[in-house]
Amino acid sequence: MQQQIALVTAIILPFFNIPLIIRIIKRKSSNDVSLWWAVGVWVCTMLMAPSGFASADIVWRMYNIVNSILFTCVAITVVYFRLKNRNQRTMSLN
Repeated sequence: MQQQIALVTAIILPFFNIPLIIRIIKRKSSNDVSLWWAVGVWVCTMLMAPSGFASADIVWRMYNIVNSILFTCVAITVVYFRLKNRNQRTMSLN
């Protein structure tokens, strides 16, 4: 039972990234999210991922799979809106 609860939680936990993605998209800005934080967490997630993918522990493996996908979406969204806003500011200065 404990293993099943942990498995469900490992799958659900990364889905809490979705509200952050939605907020960034709605505001059309990622200025309130540190670029260093987003890229740093993403790099660490990717460096841990091979351990998770190869693990015999289903909870750790599933968490890594789901978190890698969803946090990649967060990082892409943050970088995309950061670059988009930078380009808009540059164009408005010209």
